[in-house]
Amino acid sequence: MNSRFRLRVSTLLIYHYSSIRTISNSGEILVSPIPSFSTSTKDHKPQTTSIDDQALKIQTLLKSHFHEPVESIERLLEQCNPSLSHELALNVLKRHRSDWKSAHTFFRWLSGPENSSGYAPETSVYNEILDTLGRNHRFDELRQLLDELPRREKPMIERTYAIVVRRLAAAHKVDEAIQFFDRMEEGLGLRRDLAAFQTLLLALCRYKHVEMAELVFRNRKSEFNVDIKTWNIVLNGWCLLRSLPDAKRFWRDILASECKPDRYSYGIFINSLCKCGKARRALELLRAMWEEGCSPDAAICNTVIEGLCFKKMIPEALEVFREMREKGCSPDAATYNSLIKHLCKIQRMDAVEELLKEMEENGGFEANALTYGCLVRAAKSVEQVDGILERMKERGCEVGGDLYNLVLRLFVKWGDEERVRCVWGEMERRGVGPDRRSYTIVVHGLCEMGRVGAALEYFAEMECKGMAPEPRTKVLVEEMRCKLNQGEMGLRKGDTSLKLSPKRLNKNC
Repeated sequence: MNSRFRLRVSTLLIYHYSSIRTISNSGEILVSPIPSFSTSTKDHKPQTTSIDDQALKIQTLLKSHFHEPVESIERLLEQCNPSLSHELALNVLKRHRSDWKSAHTFFRWLSGPENSSGYAPETSVYNEILDTLGRNHRFDELRQLLDELPRREKPMIERTYAIVVRRLAAAHKVDEAIQFFDRMEEGLGLRRDLAAFQTLLLALCRYKHVEMAELVFRNRKSEFNVDIKTWNIVLNGWCLLRSLPDAKRFWRDILASECKPDRYSYGIFINSLCKCGKARRALELLRAMWEEGCSPDAAICNTVIEGLCFKKMIPEALEVFREMREKGCSPDAATYNSLIKHLCKIQRMDAVEELLKEMEENGGFEANALTYGCLVRAAKSVEQVDGILERMKERGCEVGGDLYNLVLRLFVKWGDEERVRCVWGEMERRGVGPDRRSYTIVVHGLCEMGRVGAALEYFAEMECKGMAPEPRTKVLVEEMRCKLNQGEMGLRKGDTSLKLSPKRLNKNC
């Protein structure tokens, strides 16, 4: 009997055994005994079980007895007698990150006197349960565990502090997060240093409490002798909020401070400018970096190129591309793909071919699915699409579901039903679809072509496969069926016409 079959059998047995209930004469529900994890052979030698197997059994037990008293579950866990270890404890807790009650019950048994194995959880196990409790906003239980750590002689580490601060900030308990930081030396035995201060600011900014983070930063920056990394944390917070006026104000404060902006400072602010449509200002800042001797990396240049292209400033984007090579900043695949995408949109196919050639010969990058997707979007005929797909196959680039859906959309748009069927069959043969998006494209496309019967067949097949249609597709199909039932149109087998508003069809498709 192979190991996979043994796993399936053991899982089924534990599931069924743990689900058996009997009723006593008094009406009390009695739980049948749970088989021990340490099964024995005829020679009474314990059967080795992997950590995953044991964790799965504990998970099944906790799920099956979820509504029973905690004391009852702890007795069942003790009867199971699993081979407790640090790895098993973490495995079980990670399986219950969204089920705090089961995780807490398991941990209480693990660390309590009911556990007779002698195993004592390590600090990392405490960290995992603290994270789970904080994630589910169970802060009373979290504080109780924090109070237990010193009594159990478990060292509080920086990771523990970071978990608690992050979970308090995520729950918008900003004052408590700051108080936790203030008492970390006295209550937790940790150093309240610059790294801990940065952790607090990161947590506040991550969960959009940037105004409070800046206030704490300004009130305490002299206490911790902050560096540019600390400034960058608050700057990034304002940029993530898309609050450009505050980001500009804070940027000016950085320039006026004793800290000199580094590459990350420039990258954060340039990204914010591009996202807010200020591509020309981002370009000025990029060139200022070169003048200041702070060399940008490809990611920063790519951000500016994408921002310029989005604002239809293609010549300026190509100039940045040229400057990158001149100043020793090597373009990467994302640089080429960004330029190719926007050049394809304006049908500059001659420039696209030059970039493709340079990308493969000088840059050392192979065109990937994103590159070919841009080329397919720019195609104007079936022959061009066929050529691009053939080129992909020659270069060994696999055609995925997203690209097939894109090709499918084009063939539907061009009314080429023969090619639609070919692509559909190829997707099925290669096991990359069709997915819900594929059915949506075909149903809407056939409807626009007047092929209502075929559209309804595809929709029925989609539902049979258990795929939930998009709301707009349900509305369209209901309208088709309603008009058919009302006799507003005639159906011919395999061919029909549906008079729907062209405006509506364009919106849906």
